[in-house]
Amino acid sequence: MPRAELTVTVPEGVWIGDVSRRFAADTFRVLTAFADEETGVGLLELDEGGDPDAIRDAMTAHETIRGVTTLYDGDEDVLLQFETADPVLLLPLRESGVPLEFPFEIRDGAATWTLRAPSERLGALRDQFSAFGIDFTLERIGDERYERDAPLTERQRDVLATAVAVGYYETPRDATLTDVADELGIAKSTCSETLHRAEAAVITEFAERADLLAD
Repeated sequence: MPRAELTVTVPEGVWIGDVSRRFAADTFRVLTAFADEETGVGLLELDEGGDPDAIRDAMTAHETIRGVTTLYDGDEDVLLQFETADPVLLLPLRESGVPLEFPFEIRDGAATWTLRAPSERLGALRDQFSAFGIDFTLERIGDERYERDAPLTERQRDVLATAVAVGYYETPRDATLTDVADELGIAKSTCSETLHRAEAAVITEFAERADLLAD
């Protein structure tokens, strides 16, 4: 199953994006969160090394926050429960059926996410991001099984897994070679050569395991 690492830009007007940009030096750790159609609830951990009182006040003052409760206030960290009337950051996940690994961190308006889901669901998530106007950067994607077993370089794994995620191998194709190259930020010729080598390695490995090669 593909494992994707994303950097998600929190839109303006979403409380955790607005507040984390205001306190850009602080790290916001979301320990858990869920959303329905009208509200979102979660647990947020803050370091005492920052200014948790000021952050808590900024959260409470934000127009989309319905409530903030302090669950723990210790020497090293603070744990808050929040409720928001605009859980837009979580809605693409819910609509695409992609589970999010917790905890995740947000710093200066950018969330770091790790996801594990079939390629078709990752493709659906990409479409939902677009529908909700949320920008993201695909930092890395790979298949843990092939990372352990297949004779691929890390670069080949990244290119092959990205091609799968964007729909290059769908029938009919949802993406072109140019789309794959653009997603990775590399030249089309480089993408083509790397993808060809990765495909050859995977097919050869499969053929050997399936005993398809002549002695």
